[in-house]
Amino acid sequence: MSYYTHQVFFCCNQRPDGGGCGSRGASQLRDYAKERVNALGLKGKGKVRINSAGCFDRCEHGPVIVVYPEETWYTYADQRDIDEIIDEHLVNGRVVTRLKI
Repeated sequence: MSYYTHQVFFCCNQRPDGGGCGSRGASQLRDYAKERVNALGLKGKGKVRINSAGCFDRCEHGPVIVVYPEETWYTYADQRDIDEIIDEHLVNGRVVTRLKI
């Protein structure tokens, strides 16, 4: 068994030209996801880990996250999208089709 049931990687890359997921609020929404996962009691061994990552080279879809072990890629725009990914994918095991890339 894996140490975590899910690992969520947020691209937080900030490009010199001002582009990248970091310029689209990725770090703030990663922090929000960490707080929400913790508040739901999902944080820790055998549960969920929220991580930062560098560039995934998928800027055209940005901001993006990837959820492991399923290797599911998502785009998102705001806290509502992050809530939906947490509630549906991480809690209920259902892929959020409308956000999948």
